[in-house]
Amino acid sequence: MTAVGAEPLLRVEDLRIVFASRRGELVAVDGVSFAIARGEVLGLVGESGAGKSVTGAAIIGLLDPPGRIAGGRILFEGARIDHLPEEELRRLRGRRIGAVFQDPLTALNPLYTIGRQLVETMRTHLDIGAAEARGRALRLLKEVGIPAAERRFDAYPHELSGGMRQRVVIALALAADPALVIADEPTTALDVSIQAQIIALLKRLCQERGTAVLLITHDMGVIAGAADRVAVMYAGRIVEIGPVAEVLLAPKHPYTVGLMGSIPPLGRKVERLMQIEGSMPRLHEIPPGCAFHPRCPHMRPRCREARPEPVTVGPGHHAACWLFAEEGPDGRA
Repeated sequence: MTAVGAEPLLRVEDLRIVFASRRGELVAVDGVSFAIARGEVLGLVGESGAGKSVTGAAIIGLLDPPGRIAGGRILFEGARIDHLPEEELRRLRGRRIGAVFQDPLTALNPLYTIGRQLVETMRTHLDIGAAEARGRALRLLKEVGIPAAERRFDAYPHELSGGMRQRVVIALALAADPALVIADEPTTALDVSIQAQIIALLKRLCQERGTAVLLITHDMGVIAGAADRVAVMYAGRIVEIGPVAEVLLAPKHPYTVGLMGSIPPLGRKVERLMQIEGSMPRLHEIPPGCAFHPRCPHMRPRCREARPEPVTVGPGHHAACWLFAEEGPDGRA
């Protein structure tokens, strides 16, 4: 399920993530597969609790106990990385894979200036001296839109606005010229105008640098503005994936249809927006069959019994729904 004609930079195959609990093992991610090509932005979208952030954390080796990868593989640049020793994974995470998180204050050291943090990151992962690192850091600050970069270089995180801090976090993520950036809810804490600037910045930098991005968000507007393709997650599974225009303008899975129907349209008045009844199940309450079936207006008998696998519903467009499977629209062979 990668971009047509592109060799995948990252490939996630049948990923399964579980959390140990008093109720036994709870499955947070169940058989997730996708690929990202070089220079591509793949949006990963869904409600809170869908498994988006857990998937991103697993890719960069930041899955905290009691969570663990219980199955599947993660391949980066053709090599498996889900079983790397911590030291190797740490080097990979800084050098080849960058990360941008929701709250920039948790990603920045409050005791160091932003210039020092950039320089130390570069010198840790690149074979360069202090003067060259400083020059690169200043250029990067200007590239991400920090005004008066020379003055901001010696500022501490608390002296910057939220939008400026997030730009610094993006600069840190790009400091060692990574091939892939995992951006987990990078705009949630920002106001709408700053959100648009950050998304435009991420997309521009990736186009210019050829960096791939996994953009994790619950916001379809962010996906529409930044992603090339989008994967929709529900209860730990990808229910639909495809080109962003196809998925947003002609969604196939009933869950995606509900998400898009709940967004107010521009240019026309509607009496009532679509509403998805109920809520996403907790990890210990995920039903058998299609996890969405208790909330689905098109539920068929088979939906309660068997899990649908992704089927092709358009060019590069796949949906995991019995409405499109071989058994036919009534859910029976």
